[in-house]
Amino acid sequence: MAQTTAIACSKITKRFGTVVANDAIDLQVRYGEILALLGENGSGKTTLMNMLSGIYHPDEGTIAVDGRTVAISSPADAQRLGIGMIHQHFKLVEPFSAMDNIVLGTKERKLNNRALKEKVLGLCKEYGLSINPEQRVQDMSVSEKQTVEILKVLYRGARILILDEPTAVLTPQETDKLFQILRGMREKGCAIIIITHKLNEVMAISDRVTILRKGKSVGTVETSQVDPAKLTELMVGHAVSLSIHRPEPRDVSTILKVVNLTVQRPDGGLGLDDVNFEIRRGEILGVAGIAGSGQKELCETIAGLMPAQKGAILYNKENILGKSPKEIIALGVSMSFVPEDRLGMGLVAGMGMTDNMLLKSYRRGKGPFVDRAPAKELAKELVDKLSIVTPSVETPVRLMSGGNVQKVLLGREIESDPNLLITAYPVRGLDINSSYLIYDLLNQQKEKGVAVVFIGEDLDVLLELCDRIMVLCHGKITGIVDAKATTKEQIGLMMTGEENA
Repeated sequence: MAQTTAIACSKITKRFGTVVANDAIDLQVRYGEILALLGENGSGKTTLMNMLSGIYHPDEGTIAVDGRTVAISSPADAQRLGIGMIHQHFKLVEPFSAMDNIVLGTKERKLNNRALKEKVLGLCKEYGLSINPEQRVQDMSVSEKQTVEILKVLYRGARILILDEPTAVLTPQETDKLFQILRGMREKGCAIIIITHKLNEVMAISDRVTILRKGKSVGTVETSQVDPAKLTELMVGHAVSLSIHRPEPRDVSTILKVVNLTVQRPDGGLGLDDVNFEIRRGEILGVAGIAGSGQKELCETIAGLMPAQKGAILYNKENILGKSPKEIIALGVSMSFVPEDRLGMGLVAGMGMTDNMLLKSYRRGKGPFVDRAPAKELAKELVDKLSIVTPSVETPVRLMSGGNVQKVLLGREIESDPNLLITAYPVRGLDINSSYLIYDLLNQQKEKGVAVVFIGEDLDVLLELCDRIMVLCHGKITGIVDAKATTKEQIGLMMTGEENA
């Protein structure tokens, strides 16, 4: 049976000043299919989807829904047309119940609770979803919150769903459950567009793939007719090796030991709860965990940015816990820290690359004057080495894309010649080429004997890049495993606290 076209975009163009984000893009999605939208960071995926959801309006081109040309000027217009977008960062009111969030902003919120609950449970039954309508969102898992977001758009009558990086913070088990839900919705006749950068997920869930490159549509292919290597080539314009070289650790002596570390969060909860582990020279220790499991507290406590309530952090057997970053440096500790919040903690947004290089090196100077020349040379070297896109090394880093900001920060930290390198999500937002460049840089540090802590989201990368993987769940370590002798499924269970290793 022929599938009916749900959305047809023709020659869609969107400009922001002189930047052409979308350049004459064509895209079609049909009812009863899952279309993956694939492209490098900055290729125009989110801009295009924001036009379908009414956040932006195209400068040129047409959008047809159910065969009729439409103007989508607001999210309300998109909703009336049956289009619902589920964003990567959930838009939920945490203290409210699931049911309150689902009906918020609709006229039906005035119905009595029993009628609302029956309608929500009816949707759950129809689409194979599972949720307690009366449970508060703040008490839900990430997967449950995502289910609430899906129910929100279904409740408003959506038959065309757009999901932006829906598996970014899910465990493998939660991802499998989501995919079961999406397949069920496809069987019910929904049209689904999924934006993701994970090629294995594209292969697993989609029927067709539309590829964008530098704001243009390269084409649409049947998923069954391609493989990850071919999709990558279409995305970047040339063949890319998708394997990560993992050199064997040489010097496995301990450089840092964490003992009984307990750290309280500002809200009073425990960020880390009696944590014990060690980091060895010349190895990459991966850290896996659902977002908010203690990764931030771990990084910032080791770097001297957050106090601890108990325990010790022994760097070469000397306790550095409680010392300021300046005092830690004075002890001769050469530690580089790539934080999760690049512009909030790692770099000064209003400064250019040159001055951000100086932030790491100005104390080494002598006399009252700062020599900017070496920092400027380093900035230029990093631009060439890491293919950083910027008008000049004096352009404020806030004007760079997120991926280029990450390259600046990681490049600066590596050039400081560390003994211990702590990296939190160093490839988040980077395209495939840049990501593999970062993996190579980290492996070069490893071969020099640097101890590397790699906090990541992609379990495939953690398994391929790291020597050992430490899993955090609610501030506790649920396992430290050999990356070569474990599976994604085992790590996923440890991430939810269901298995200890």
